[in-house]
Amino acid sequence: EVLESGPVKVEEMAKKKEFLDEEDLDKLEDRPPIVTIMGHVDHGKTTLLDYIRKSKVVASEAGGITQGIGAYQVIVQVDGNPHACVFLDTPGHEAFGAMRARGARVTDICIIVVSADDGVRPQTNEAIAHAKAAGVPIVIAINKIDKEGANAERVMQELSQIGLMPEAWGGDIPMIQISALNGEGVDELLETIILVAELQELKANPHRNAKGTVIEACLDKAKGSLATLVVQNGTLNKGDIVVCGEAFGKIRAMYDDGGKLIDKAGPSNAVQVIGLNNVPLAGDEFESVDNLDVARERANARAEALRIERISSKAGEGKVTLSSIAASVSSGKQVGIDTHELNIILKVDFQGSVEAIRQAIQVLPQENVSLRFLLQAPGDVSVSDVDLAVASEGIIFGFNVKAPGSVKSYAKKKSVEIRLYKVIYDLIDDLRNAMEGLLELAEEEVPIGSAKVRAVFSSGSGKVAGCMITTGKVVHDCNVRVLRKGKEVYMGTLDSLRRVKETVKEVGAGLECGIGVDDFDEWEEGDVVEAFNTVKKTRTLEEASASVTAALKDAGVQL
Repeated sequence: EVLESGPVKVEEMAKKKEFLDEEDLDKLEDRPPIVTIMGHVDHGKTTLLDYIRKSKVVASEAGGITQGIGAYQVIVQVDGNPHACVFLDTPGHEAFGAMRARGARVTDICIIVVSADDGVRPQTNEAIAHAKAAGVPIVIAINKIDKEGANAERVMQELSQIGLMPEAWGGDIPMIQISALNGEGVDELLETIILVAELQELKANPHRNAKGTVIEACLDKAKGSLATLVVQNGTLNKGDIVVCGEAFGKIRAMYDDGGKLIDKAGPSNAVQVIGLNNVPLAGDEFESVDNLDVARERANARAEALRIERISSKAGEGKVTLSSIAASVSSGKQVGIDTHELNIILKVDFQGSVEAIRQAIQVLPQENVSLRFLLQAPGDVSVSDVDLAVASEGIIFGFNVKAPGSVKSYAKKKSVEIRLYKVIYDLIDDLRNAMEGLLELAEEEVPIGSAKVRAVFSSGSGKVAGCMITTGKVVHDCNVRVLRKGKEVYMGTLDSLRRVKETVKEVGAGLECGIGVDDFDEWEEGDVVEAFNTVKKTRTLEEASASVTAALKDAGVQL
């Protein structure tokens, strides 16, 4: 019997993994805490980390994504003793749920930054949920207390309502008021972190093969595959052979958070390594093994499992969907049910950005225009991407990557569009515009006026209605609808309009005229003539989605 495992939820991704084995228990030594900073976008996470690191990374961020998941080691002085502490910075945009969950999974303590003038926001709630799912202690940093309109009491009140009771009010959650800009309260925050870490008694065995998690990976033009690893147990040495998911290789070089070459990294250290055969997925676990054959075998097994997963998810793409039902329901008779496909080639800076963008795109309704990602990979835009776009009539979207001049000119020659972005929201907006551009225009009626039939006259071979214009005006060649006792008996175009035997272009309210229509002469006194024009207007994705839903309901399809 085949049991299908369901997809992994973001909360599941946040669950902590235990990296200690039984044989480690005799050789355990203290290790530095790994601290993740989370919180809503623009609440001051990076500024806080920045103040702690005394270096500037904020200036280079274009409202984009915190570069990779930054991992930095800091020495904190408590009572004159130096304590090492590793900080992970996770992005705050709503799109990065999976990225934040990854941060929570490798962490020991979670700092949640809440702005004193903004209070608890959606991503604050999400960050708290991840921290709880991972079962890690939470420390709240109430930031921007030096700003006008800051109200720390209100923030504490809001947090207590969602189950985080401040220590000052008899609860168990430390809440420290800080200003990341001028450093007020930051020392107190760091001391609190070290105290919380001491209570946790964090241990690891440095005398064994390294194990840990990949927190970010990208493709560097000069260095090849680059992966940021957090060592959670054991020691990673230069020259070790490691397996990370479906990637494997011998570590040719290791860099610390300052970009310096190092030869070994103990528990709780974050390093960037070169030497893997391809880019691992962010969130993959890594382990150093004895030889390349073992590494290759494990990586291939993982690659095969992922391939099967991809095929099964792809198989769903061609199946019957709401949109294909809608297409058969309408069979071309109903306006507004058109289905299209937009092929996308997505190139990003870091592997983790792919899932971030994919999640952000989920908010766009896709009943009428479905998105097909033909390729999603880290690295700059290349000629082969352009060839793929030509073959599939796709658009290339690049996020925080470059397109060399030669590639741009090749794309221009092949009439392929390359769009590069630094800010995720611009990418989503443009994608929405591209999707809406594929939708058929909706026809909308604009009423001009109405008339009432007072008498019917014979005229040549047909009949003409003698009418009084009651509202607006009636124009030659406009569309007309004839209503009798509220029911429509005819719809067509007004062919002749006369006033006092003269042919006229239009007749206004309160005047009498003769109305003639070529293919209708069953006029009766008391008929109402409605005059209108039709205009074509663009539809939004939401409007198109609503018309599909309405059509399905009319057809009796249960939603």
